[in-house]
Amino acid sequence: MATLLFTHPVCLEHDTGDYHPECADRLKAVLNALEAEEFMTLLREEAPQATHEQILRAHCPHHIEQFLATEVATGEHHYVDPDTVMSPKTVEAALRSAGAVVAAVDAVAAKQARNAFCAVRPPGHHAERDASMGFCFLNNAAIGALHARDAHGFKRVAVIDFDVHHGNGTQHILWDEPNVFYGSTHQEHAYPNTGLAHETGGKGRMVNVPLPAGTGSDDFRQAFDDLLVYKLREFAPDFIIISAGFDAHAQDPLAHLRLKTTDFRWATEKLLEVASESAGNRVVSVLEGGYEPPALVASVKEHVRALMGL
Repeated sequence: MATLLFTHPVCLEHDTGDYHPECADRLKAVLNALEAEEFMTLLREEAPQATHEQILRAHCPHHIEQFLATEVATGEHHYVDPDTVMSPKTVEAALRSAGAVVAAVDAVAAKQARNAFCAVRPPGHHAERDASMGFCFLNNAAIGALHARDAHGFKRVAVIDFDVHHGNGTQHILWDEPNVFYGSTHQEHAYPNTGLAHETGGKGRMVNVPLPAGTGSDDFRQAFDDLLVYKLREFAPDFIIISAGFDAHAQDPLAHLRLKTTDFRWATEKLLEVASESAGNRVVSVLEGGYEPPALVASVKEHVRALMGL
């Protein structure tokens, strides 16, 4: 079976304004790179829009209604907060981004693909149950995880997040959800200042691995393997969602971890190993951060090569 790529043109029309790090150019660069000959065996699908029912698993009705009702005039922007910007196409782009993960879960669950990568924006892991923040509006990974559990009956669903920033929204949504695991490596004391090691969840199981600024490859790999992957194996997931942020790269301007492109392939392969042991190889990955386009492209290529088994 091949790896499935989900994206949609409207994800490029979510306009965050001049000089915003979460811009369309980053996704354009990724999609252009995935047109190379080595990626020609990727199955390619347009992302559908997530339904109200699918989003409601992760977000409260008020948040959904308020977000969907926000209208932005052509050429204008609406600021949810100083960092989180809406334009006329933002609502559809967010619905397509969440819908990509839902459709990817459906395809992987049905064995129509080996695994899947969702090259979409806006990202999602900072969106909490009742709030947009941190460039994020709908929590794509959490929506996908709860869809895997509730629509397909998977008993132990895990979300693994190696973005440099802690996925406060994913943790917030999954905190009291039974039969879920959220594991994150991230820079300590960075935005949004959550994800301390003692944050271990309610009914859900949380594993947070904060890393000091300046952490490089060796220390990252040891922490990821010894603290996060070890506990993930104990959980024995039957479905894995990856919040694939690439802003822990040494060249990324928004934080201060010092990873290399090969570290993202290594981390992906570690998660694929766990998936082969307990999850029937079921993995869906969704793009989160990564704000230096050359580093982002190189890292995504390594990530997708690992998913494809190249």
